[in-house]
Amino acid sequence: MQPRATSGRQRIGFGPAVALYTGALLGPGVLVLPGIAAGLAGPASVLAWAALVVLGIPVAVTFTALAVRYPSAGGIAATAERAFGPDARTIVGWWFYAAVPLAASAAALLGGQYVAAALGAGQHTAIAVTAAILAVVIAANTAGIRLSGRVQLTLIGVLLALLTASLTTATRHIHLANFTPFNPHGFAAVARATAVLFVGVAGWEACATLTDAVHRPRRTLPRVTAATLVVMAVVYLGLATATIGTLGHLAAETSVPLYAVVRAGLGPAAPPVIAAIALLLTVGAGNTYLAGAARSGATLAAAGDLPSWLAHHTNGVARRSLAVQATATITITTAAIHWHVAPGQLMHLVTVLLAAVAMAGMVAAAVLLPTGWHTLAALTGTAVTAAVLGSAGPHLLIPATIAGAALLWRATRHQPRHIAQAAALPAAQPRPRMHLPAPARTPTASTVTRPARQPPNAPAPARHKRSRRRRNRAARRH
Repeated sequence: MQPRATSGRQRIGFGPAVALYTGALLGPGVLVLPGIAAGLAGPASVLAWAALVVLGIPVAVTFTALAVRYPSAGGIAATAERAFGPDARTIVGWWFYAAVPLAASAAALLGGQYVAAALGAGQHTAIAVTAAILAVVIAANTAGIRLSGRVQLTLIGVLLALLTASLTTATRHIHLANFTPFNPHGFAAVARATAVLFVGVAGWEACATLTDAVHRPRRTLPRVTAATLVVMAVVYLGLATATIGTLGHLAAETSVPLYAVVRAGLGPAAPPVIAAIALLLTVGAGNTYLAGAARSGATLAAAGDLPSWLAHHTNGVARRSLAVQATATITITTAAIHWHVAPGQLMHLVTVLLAAVAMAGMVAAAVLLPTGWHTLAALTGTAVTAAVLGSAGPHLLIPATIAGAALLWRATRHQPRHIAQAAALPAAQPRPRMHLPAPARTPTASTVTRPARQPPNAPAPARHKRSRRRRNRAARRH
């Protein structure tokens, strides 16, 4: 699946690429996952975070190796096509395209709720902040990936500064007694916590759709991946340690663990800081996901896996695909607010879909990449994503249903749009066409003897013009 040509102006360098990658990985899960992991494994959830960082390395390395060899706006869908054919491309592409509105909606809802809780406001404030987050993300992507990357670079820079200051001030409130008993629920609970935390490394699928927009990808992408892994390890491990060390068993009982940690360190200054962190986390994640999905949707449409009108680009921006993603995100967000669906429930669905995409990418990498440490990394990533999918339970019906719909689309997309009406109408009789006999060419001196070579702009001899006029009149008479 080859991407449609994009404008040369829509390129991003090392800094914006690191910001987009980091935004996808340091998503809204940072706001709630420390408490969820602490509830499952207690203080040993720190081990789950460490395992997440270690297991994320083969996933990141594999996706980077694929991106360097096969950069494409189609992302993992294009990789699956190279390994297994067009059917795999359609299925994987639909999985990712369906996951992004859920991810963006969950991020916006979580950001709104966190900001409202930090400011002591109510539901109306949460809804207003959610709407503002979506508006900023959609507007940034409408202008193209270059502006989106610059916005992301600013957001991530401010976010990391705030997180560093908050966690540093919270270290003086860490007590070693909060880490005992260290592993009250056993290592099986640590494994379950690691599977839940997989959403923390699920952003590599979104990053894979941005690889062909990176300037000099063969040189830049490995550096981007290394920088992103370092940022992810420092933030995740620092946050997990600060959460357990500061809150102890209370970390499992609060729905806003990050707010409690920041409040312990900053005191009265915590509310505006945590509100800013929540906004930056959710806007950054939504920005990366929508940027990747808009490009992926246009590429899938060009390959026939989505309606063809989605393939249109305007100045290198897939605005029609972006409009579909924005509409779906707004619809899901509105429905979740109306029916009081928690963002955590949406994140579970996102985790299953993105784990399915990641597993397809890992298996494809094992087929495509040269044997050696690349294959070992791909097989390790396959085992990790398979374990995550194995813990999904009934949620596995969602990727299975989407896969069936994708295959049905491929089977019927060449059929007429209204098959019943077309079959009921009588077949139209074709209008007979008039075939004129070709005029016989009379040999002339010019066809018997090759004339001397003439300059390109030399006028045709007069006898040739008269001969053509005679042949045209003879053809009209017949």
